[in-house]
Amino acid sequence: MDTTPSQAPSPTRSESPSGTGPVARFLRLAHSSPRRALLAVFFFVLLAGAVGGPVAGALSSDGGFAPPDADSVAAVERIEQATGRESSPGLMVLVDGTDQARVDAVADRLAAIDGIVEVTPGGMADDGTSSLVLATAAADASGEAVAEEAVEVFADDGDVTVGGGAVIGLQIGSQVEEDLARAELMAFPLLALLALLIFGGRAAVLPLVVGVTTVLGTFLALAGVNEVYGLSVFALNLVIGLGLGLAIDYTLFLLTRYREELDRQGAGLGAVRTTMATAGRTVVFSAATVAVALITLTVFPMGFLKSMGIAGAIVAVVAAVASLVVSPAIFGLWGAKLARRRRSDAAEGRWYRFSHAVMRRPGLIAVATAAVMVILAAPALRAEWTPIDATVVPEGESGRVVADTLTDSYGGAGTTPVTVAVEGDAGDAGALAREASGLPGVLAPAEPVDLGGGTWQVDLTVDGDPAGETARGVVHEVRDLADDTGTDALVAGPAAEFIDQQDAIASSLPLAAGLLVVLTMLVLWLMTGSVVLPVKAIVMNVLTVGVSLGALTWVYQDGRFTDLLGYTPNGGIEPTDFLVAAALVFALSTDYGVFLLGRIREAREAGLAEREAVAVGLGRTGAVVTAAAILLAVAIGAFSTSEISFIQQIGVATAVGVLVDAFVVRSLLVPALMGLMGKWNWWSPMWLRRVHDKVGFSEGEAPAPAVEKELLPA
Repeated sequence: MDTTPSQAPSPTRSESPSGTGPVARFLRLAHSSPRRALLAVFFFVLLAGAVGGPVAGALSSDGGFAPPDADSVAAVERIEQATGRESSPGLMVLVDGTDQARVDAVADRLAAIDGIVEVTPGGMADDGTSSLVLATAAADASGEAVAEEAVEVFADDGDVTVGGGAVIGLQIGSQVEEDLARAELMAFPLLALLALLIFGGRAAVLPLVVGVTTVLGTFLALAGVNEVYGLSVFALNLVIGLGLGLAIDYTLFLLTRYREELDRQGAGLGAVRTTMATAGRTVVFSAATVAVALITLTVFPMGFLKSMGIAGAIVAVVAAVASLVVSPAIFGLWGAKLARRRRSDAAEGRWYRFSHAVMRRPGLIAVATAAVMVILAAPALRAEWTPIDATVVPEGESGRVVADTLTDSYGGAGTTPVTVAVEGDAGDAGALAREASGLPGVLAPAEPVDLGGGTWQVDLTVDGDPAGETARGVVHEVRDLADDTGTDALVAGPAAEFIDQQDAIASSLPLAAGLLVVLTMLVLWLMTGSVVLPVKAIVMNVLTVGVSLGALTWVYQDGRFTDLLGYTPNGGIEPTDFLVAAALVFALSTDYGVFLLGRIREAREAGLAEREAVAVGLGRTGAVVTAAAILLAVAIGAFSTSEISFIQQIGVATAVGVLVDAFVVRSLLVPALMGLMGKWNWWSPMWLRRVHDKVGFSEGEAPAPAVEKELLPA
C-alpha cells in the first residue's frame, strides 16, 4: 500500500457543460432563450401549486410515533377485530356542573354522531365543577371525521368542552396548517429583505423564485408519494424550512461563482458554463449529502421518521434541480446586470487573512475549539426521553383543556394507562388479571371483560401519568407475566407504545447511523478522492450535532424561555425530535463542508500550496457560507414559531447547529485541522486512488493565474 499523500486529484472525467451532451444543450437553450425557460418554470409552478398545494389536507395528523408491527399496535388491532370499536374512548367531553339531565342530553347528542358506537359516563370532578362523558368510535370510522363533527355539534355550547385523543389529533393537524401559513407570512418577507441585502438588486429574485419552485415542486412530489405511502402532516414544516433554506444556499453559491466568472470572462455563455461545471457540480454533491443523510431516517419503522426522511430527501433533490434549472436562465436573462456593484475583495481578504491566522497555531485552535464544542454538547448526555402527550397542544385548545382538567380534577380518569388484550379462555384471562392487579402501581383490582371469540380485555388503572415510569414498569411486568405463564397477551396504551418506540429506535439506530456514515463518506470521497477528509467531516459533524442537541436539552428539557417560545415543558425531549434534528444538522453541516472543500480543492488543483489553498478556499466561501447560514437559520428557524412544541424543537436545534457550523466549525476547526495535516488531508491508498480516477469527480479547474490574481489579497 502506498502511504504517500496524493498530490493533486485527477482532472475532471465527467462530461463538461462545454461539450455537446444534454447538459451543454440545456445551458445553450437557457442562455439563448431565458424567457422561454422561465416561462416553462412558471407553468410548472402553477401545476405544482394546483396539484400539490392541497397536500396539507391529505396527510395524516394522527399516529406515526409507534412502529406499526409493535405489540402495542397489535393489541389495539386485536380488540378492534373482536369488538368492531376502538380499544379506548377517542372523545372525552366535559360538561360544566353536575346536572344529570344536562349530562344525559350531551350523551344523547354524542351518541347521534356518525361513527360513535358507545357512550359511557366518566364520573364527576373531585371538586364537583364538571362531569365527564366518554365516547368510543367504530374501528372503521374516521377519527378525524368523528372529531370534526363532535367539535361542530358542541361549538355553540359554552358549558361543553370536547377533547380526547381524536380531537387532539385533529387540532394538531389544524395547528400545523396554521403554523405553515404563519411561517410563510413571517419567513418570506424577512428572507426577501435579507436576500435583497445579501444578493443585491435584482439578483435577490433568484433565491425567491427557486425557493417557491422548490417548495411547490416538493409538495407535488409528496402528493404522489402519499398515494403509495401515507405521509405525516408534520413533514410539511420540514419542506417549507429546508426547501427555502437550501434554495438560498444553492443560488447564493451559484450566483457568487457566476459573478466571479463575469469578472473573468464577461457576460457570455462561457461564464455560465464554467459556473455550472464548478459550482453547479458542487450543488449536486451538496444535495446528495443532504439527501443521503435524511433518507437514513426511513430505516426507523415509525411513520413520523419515515415521512421526515422521505420529505427531506425529496426537498434536497428538488432544490438542487430547481437551482440548476432556474439559475442559468436568470444568468442568461440579466447577464452583466448581475455583476457585483462593488468588489468583495475586502471581505475575501479578511477571511483569507483570518484563515492564515488560524493556521499559524492550528493545534491550539483545533483543541480549544473542539473542547468548547464538547462542553456545549454535554447537556445532550443527560437527555430524558418523554412521549408526545397533550402538552404539545397550545393551552387554549379544547383538547389541551380537557387533558389538563382530567389530570388535575379527575385523577387521570377517562384514560386507560395499560390495556391488556388476552387470547384464551376465562381461566387464562382471570389469572392474568389477578396477577396484574397486584403489581406495584396498579390502583384497583381488574376484571377481564369478554369481547367474544376468545378475546378478553383487562384494563389496569395505574398511578401517575399514562406513559410515566410507573405505567411503563407495569407494562414490563405484565409482559413478563404473560411470558412466564405462556398466556397470549398483548399490552396496549400510551406506556406500551412508548416502550415499543424506544425498542424500535434502539434496534434501528446502529443501521441508520452506519448508513449515514458510509453514504456520507462515499459522497465526499467521490468529490475529493480523499479518505481523510470524509472522516474529519464526520467527526466535525458529530460535534456540531452534539452542540445543537445540547442546546435542545438545555432549553426544552430544563424548561427555559417558556414565555418567549410559548411551550409547556414536560421534563424531557421526545426522542424522534432528537433523531430528526440530528439528521438535519448532520446533513446541513456536510452541505457547508462541501461548499468549502470544493473551493479548496479547486485552488489546490490550480497549483497552490496546501495552506494557501485552504486560505483561498475560505476567502472565497467564508462570506458566502456565513450569509447562507444566516438565511437558512431564518428559514428553518420559522419552525420555532410553531404552536406544536415538538416541531418547534426541531427548528431551534437546527438553527443553532447551522450557525455553529458556519461561524465556528468552518471558520476555526476546518482551517486548523487542514493546516495541521497539510498534504495528508488528501491521502488515499493507491488502489483507491486508481478507482477514484475512473469513477470520481473533480470540482473543475481554474487557471492558476486568474486564481492567484483574484484570490490572493495584497
